[in-house]
Amino acid sequence: MGLFLFSLQIQVSIDTCEDQVEMADCVVVFVLDKITNLLAEEAILLQEVKHDIQYIKDELERMIAFLGVADAFEEGDAEVKVWVRQVRDVANDIEDVIDESMLLSYDHHFRGSCCFIENLVFSIRNIKSRHKLVFEIQAIKSRVHNIAVGHQRYRYKFYVPEQGSSSNQAYDTANDRRGDALLLEEAELVGIGNPRQQLIGWLVEDDPRLKVVSVVGMGGSGKTTLVKKVYEDAAVKKNFNSLAWITVSKSFKVEEVLKDMIQQLYDEVKQPAPESLSTMSSNRLKAIAKTFLQSRTYVLVFDDIWTIQAWEAIRYALPDVNNGSRVILTTRLMDVASFCSIESNGYVYEMKPLSPEEVWILFCQKAFHGNSCPSHLESISRNILKKCGGLPLAIVAVGGVLATKNRNNIREWGMLNHSLGTELDTNDKFESMRIVLLLSFNDLPYYLKPCFLYLSLYPEDHLIERNTLIYRWIMEGFVKQKELRTVEDVADGYLNELINRSLIHPVQYNDDGSMKLGRIHDLYRGLILSKSRDVSFTATVDEQNKLWPEKTRRLSMHGMSGNLQVKRSVTKLRSLLTFGIADPQSLSCISQVLGSSRMLRVLDLRGAPLKMIPETVFKLFHLRYLSLRNTNVKVLPRSIERLKQLEILDLKQTYVTELPVEILKLENLRHLLVYSCVSYSYLPYNCSPGFKAFRGIEALRSLQKLAYIEATPDSGILREVGMLSELRRLVILNLRKEDGRILCSSIEKLHRLESLYLKSVEENEILDLSYMSSPPPLLQRLYLTGRIVKLPKWIQDLNSLVKIYLRWTRLTEDPLKYLQDLPNLVHLEFLVGYTGEELYFEQGKFQRLKLLNLDKLDGLRRVTIGEGSIPHLEKLVVQRCALVESVPTGIECLLNLKVLEFFDMPDEFITALRPDKQGADSWKVSHIGEVFYTYWRDGCWMVHSLKEKGNNQIPGHSGAVTRTYGRRNSL
Repeated sequence: MGLFLFSLQIQVSIDTCEDQVEMADCVVVFVLDKITNLLAEEAILLQEVKHDIQYIKDELERMIAFLGVADAFEEGDAEVKVWVRQVRDVANDIEDVIDESMLLSYDHHFRGSCCFIENLVFSIRNIKSRHKLVFEIQAIKSRVHNIAVGHQRYRYKFYVPEQGSSSNQAYDTANDRRGDALLLEEAELVGIGNPRQQLIGWLVEDDPRLKVVSVVGMGGSGKTTLVKKVYEDAAVKKNFNSLAWITVSKSFKVEEVLKDMIQQLYDEVKQPAPESLSTMSSNRLKAIAKTFLQSRTYVLVFDDIWTIQAWEAIRYALPDVNNGSRVILTTRLMDVASFCSIESNGYVYEMKPLSPEEVWILFCQKAFHGNSCPSHLESISRNILKKCGGLPLAIVAVGGVLATKNRNNIREWGMLNHSLGTELDTNDKFESMRIVLLLSFNDLPYYLKPCFLYLSLYPEDHLIERNTLIYRWIMEGFVKQKELRTVEDVADGYLNELINRSLIHPVQYNDDGSMKLGRIHDLYRGLILSKSRDVSFTATVDEQNKLWPEKTRRLSMHGMSGNLQVKRSVTKLRSLLTFGIADPQSLSCISQVLGSSRMLRVLDLRGAPLKMIPETVFKLFHLRYLSLRNTNVKVLPRSIERLKQLEILDLKQTYVTELPVEILKLENLRHLLVYSCVSYSYLPYNCSPGFKAFRGIEALRSLQKLAYIEATPDSGILREVGMLSELRRLVILNLRKEDGRILCSSIEKLHRLESLYLKSVEENEILDLSYMSSPPPLLQRLYLTGRIVKLPKWIQDLNSLVKIYLRWTRLTEDPLKYLQDLPNLVHLEFLVGYTGEELYFEQGKFQRLKLLNLDKLDGLRRVTIGEGSIPHLEKLVVQRCALVESVPTGIECLLNLKVLEFFDMPDEFITALRPDKQGADSWKVSHIGEVFYTYWRDGCWMVHSLKEKGNNQIPGHSGAVTRTYGRRNSL
């Protein structure tokens, strides 16, 4: 009982500390939390050091309040920096002791079946290990005491915020949405009009020579934002028939830049890039690019050129045939801009700081969400803005910080003004920017700092997947579950907060508006790389940098080749991520790291040239996240049962089709993702990319994602699925009509389900969903593949539904009447989904629909859009509908429609759209930004844009194109 009360006392103290201290260091808080678990699991061991641990806990709690404030001072104070590092180091060492103690219990458990002699030897070693742990805890107590004494020398140097003045009290993470915090979108609104028109004028002027337009300015001055606006302008697209945006970056490889450019150019004209592109030399790549561009007018953007050598490596791939083509490049260096543009008789545009009026407008947009500044804050706000030098990124960063501050606490705003420091008043504007960015980091709440630092593991310009990032944060222990919210919801709130602070900016969205892919600005990446190295939080290894700090806890390998000398320091690793590892020789390095990293929690080997899983993986007791995505792994060994802590197993795009029954022993498993490595372009209906499920899967009661499983007759799988009450995503293949009753019964029990994909065993097999009366209330995505006699009425009750795909359903009754009142439906798609002659969108219905795809509806003749229906539609795709007589009636009223695409449609249908043929329907689509159609002729696909001048079909020599529609082409 005494031990229980002691543990409870610690937990209460931790919770109170987390609630009261806004800037507590995450490492220390995390360790305090783990101490409680250690007490519960190693009670016997800790009896003799219980008081030592209590002392350590008390001292760490006292330090927490000062760590966050010290973050803001350590850059300019060497003594403070040393103190902060000592506190974090000792916290990390405590965590190592805790994890080592858990390994002792783990080893003891798996030695139970050994022979007597082996058990005796192990027990002796175990006793020695326990004594070693006791000694280490006592040594840590001594270190903590010394640090605490040193701490007294500095405590009065810091301003400790008054209780209740937390900057994130006004910032509710639970309700945080991305809003208007994205840098590109905010900066576009201020001071961009005149520069944009000037650049557009240079691009479209009547001069046939190839010209280079350079946009130069320091980081954060808005170069990319300005050029992006020019690149997307309708006048530019009208004058050129090939456009591509290529990000170069400082550490570019010319082959990668050329491959990216070529791939974009071929994608734009709906053609496959040449085979073996990935293995071609730079000279061969230049020749291909030059041949492609020879007969086209083009605008190419090369974003972030750092050296003259980089430009010279690219320029010879760009033909000058006196047709008025243009190149835009952005750079931070004036000599690069001048060299690139002067030799082509081009132009240089130098970014100017925003005027005081523009600065104020942009600042108020960010800090006060477009409202006016309160009068009592105006003076101090203008003082802060003077130090930003008119740089948009700095203004957005400062505004994002101040948006979270208490507007009634002038002292808090004054502190921020003071912490900017005198460095901002110097002429070194890049350093000024760094200080502003550092301010954004220092102002992060303690729970967001490790999440942001974790992004330093990603390569430069790498697109960050939302789901993967969130799962890694969780598995690392950065995210703590809160009452009435799942840990995923809490992590999603963290991500949204970073987005709204302009520290991550989305580049692709899900249909529900959440970020799908994002990126961090290179300035921020440089900042967190530096911070992470200083505290041994992360390290990256690549061809140029093959060293890492001795105590690093998270390691990222980028595109390495050959072997690497591994240090003892990898024993501290908690995460190992790989990016672009293609050379098989690199596997020896990975194996070395794994062999000495028993504390690993996160292991992501996606894309690595693996054919089998290294045996050392199954000795990682602490492993919670294992991804082998896009590898050549074919078998998951039975020894997977040893990974008792595993929560996420990602086998997407591998060759695994069967799982060992031992998988059922992983009681903590939450995500089981198994997709076969199958090409989806011409996937036959009955090709199943999942795995064969087996009886007993109900034992995995923690499962949240289960995909893809194949239903087998009389296996009991469908009944057991209903026992998995935590499921959020479920994919079931090979269903039969007779499965309908039990399938519906099980699905009705899954009250947390958000995504459901059901597919019948073959195209004529009925998918019977008529037995369901109470569908999962939170369902957002519904994918139905298989014949359906009548669309179930329960679909009308899915108020949370965002997407619905109906494939091979062959409905005879117009399905729109069942879908038209769904309040959140954004994405609707039919593929062989309806056999009737007309689809009628009733007046005023489908108020949120943005994307509509009609594919291979063989009986369809007419689409009618009633007045006020689908008012927010942005993209409409009509493909392989041979009997459709004309564009949808009422399409001329869809003022938000941006893209209209036709694929493999009758000639007479297309003729009616062509303005040059005085087509009867051409006026109906004249308001739409992009209208094009694709058709087959002379052995290749031809693309014609109705918004470009002249005949813009793909040249016949460019070959056949594989049309990629993702799920839509799975016929």
